[in-house]
Amino acid sequence: MAKSLAAEPTRHPMTFAAGAHAAKLSALCTRALASHQAGKFAEAIAFYERILALQPNFSEVHNNRGLALAELDRPEEAVASYARALAIKPDNPETLCNWGVALAQLERWDEAEAAFRRAIATHPGFAAAHNNLGLILKDRGRMAQATRAVEEAIRLSPRDASYYDNLAAMRPFIAGDRYLTALEGLAAESASLSAVNRMHLHFALAKANEHLGKPDNAFRHLLAANALKRQQTSYDEAATLAQISRTRELFTPEFVRARGGAGVRSAVPIFIIGMPRSGTTLIEQILASHPQISAAGELTLFEQSAAAVGRAMPHSRSFPDFMPGMSASQLRDLGALYLKKLLPRAPGAARIVDKMPANFRYAGLIHLALPDAVIIHAIRDPVDTCVSCFCVHFTKGQLHTYDLAELGRYYRHYQELMAHWHRVLPPGRVIDVRYEDLVDDLEGVARRIIAGCGLPWDPRCLAFHRNERPVRTASVMQVRQPVYRSSVGRWRRYQNFLGPLFAALAPVHDADAFTLRKEG
Repeated sequence: MAKSLAAEPTRHPMTFAAGAHAAKLSALCTRALASHQAGKFAEAIAFYERILALQPNFSEVHNNRGLALAELDRPEEAVASYARALAIKPDNPETLCNWGVALAQLERWDEAEAAFRRAIATHPGFAAAHNNLGLILKDRGRMAQATRAVEEAIRLSPRDASYYDNLAAMRPFIAGDRYLTALEGLAAESASLSAVNRMHLHFALAKANEHLGKPDNAFRHLLAANALKRQQTSYDEAATLAQISRTRELFTPEFVRARGGAGVRSAVPIFIIGMPRSGTTLIEQILASHPQISAAGELTLFEQSAAAVGRAMPHSRSFPDFMPGMSASQLRDLGALYLKKLLPRAPGAARIVDKMPANFRYAGLIHLALPDAVIIHAIRDPVDTCVSCFCVHFTKGQLHTYDLAELGRYYRHYQELMAHWHRVLPPGRVIDVRYEDLVDDLEGVARRIIAGCGLPWDPRCLAFHRNERPVRTASVMQVRQPVYRSSVGRWRRYQNFLGPLFAALAPVHDADAFTLRKEG
C-alpha cells in the first residue's frame, strides 16, 4: 500500500529506552534513531545490525530495521525483518501493521490482510490497524468493508485527519454527512494540530468540497495542503531537471544506433510510462484483462537493475552518466537482471506489465537493454494531468507535484524528453496512447494496444472494470467503473487558480503529441 497510493497506510517506527542497556548499546540506539529520523536509512540499517549483533532478540530494532529496508524499496528483506520481530513479540500491533504494509507491497494480499486482522484481534482499539485494513480492502475492491474499517478508525481516533482523508477517497461526502461535520469541527481547531495532521485535513476538505460541487473551496484547500506537504518535502528541482536534460544530451541518434540490438531478446515485458494521473492505470487494467497478460503494478525493478549495473562498472556512476561507458555486454547484463527480477512475478505469463510511470526517464535504455519489450506511453492533456497530480497526496515519490510552478516545469522536461525519444528511437518503438482517445473510442484504442503487444484481441479487455485484481494506485476507484468523460477538461473548474502552472507550461508544447489547451 505504499508507492503512489492516494490514501496513506500507517507505519510505526519504535523508540526504546536505551538507558536500560550497556553504554555501547545505548550509544548505538541513539545514533540509529537519529539516522533513521534524518532519512539516512542505509546508515540506520548499519547501526541496527550492530545493535542486533549485541542483542539479537531486540524486537523493536528488528521492526525499525524493517521500516528502513522498506524505505529503500527492499520489501522482501523488510518482511523478513518484521517476521523476526514478531517471532520475539508475536502480538505487537505496530509490527503487525508494518508487516502487513510490506506484504501488500509484495502483493501477498491474503497474508497482508491477515496481518491487519491479527493486529485488530489482539488490540481492537488500535485505530491504525483498522485504517490499514480498510486500505487493503479498497485495493482489493471490497468497498463496503473498506469503508466500515476506516469509519471504525475514525471512531477510535477522531482527531486523526488522515482517516477522514482516506474515507473521502472511498465515498463522496454529502451535505449533512456526520463525517463532514466532524471534519469541519476539526478544522475549527486546526491550530492545535500538527503540520502533518493539518495537511491531511486540507486534503480531506478538498475532496469533500469537490464532492459538494464547490471547486473554489476545494482548490483553496488543495493549495493549503500542498503547501504544507511541500514544507515537509526535500525536492532538489535543479538536480532532477538537470538529470532529465543530461539524458537527452547523452542519448544521441548515433549513440542509440551504435548500441542497437545488444540487449536481451524477450517479448515478455510491457512498460507503461508517462506522467502519473495520465491514464496509466486504465491502460494497465485493460491489458490485465487479457488472459495472456499479467499486471505486476508499479515496479522499481528497472531503476534498481540499472543502478546495480552502474555500480558494477569502473568508476561507479549513476544514470545517465554511466551510459557513455556502457558496453554491449553490460546492456545484456541489465536486460538479464531485470528479467530475473520480473519473471517470478508471473511465472508462465506471455506478457507482464510494469506500470511505473517514471520509467519514461529510461525509455532509451529500456530499448537498448530489452529491444523486444513493448513501451506504451500514456498521454493526457497537460493541464488535466498536472491538476490531477496536484489533487493527490502521493505517499512516496512524486516530490515535484506539491507546487504548481515546479509541477509545470517538471512536466515540460518530461515532455521534451518524450519528444526526444520519438526522435532518436526507431519509428513506432514507443506506442503513444492518448487518454482522451481512449475515452472516445475504447474498443478501437484497446485493440491497437493489444495488437501493439503482439497478441490476439480478446473482448474481456473492454470489461476491465470487472477485473477484480487488486489495484494499488490513486486511480483504484476510477478503474472499477466503466469509461467516463467527466475527467476530460477537469482543470477548467479550477482555472482561476492555475496561473503559476500555465506560466510554467507555456514555453514548450508540441501540438502533435501534447496539446496545451487553455481557455482564453
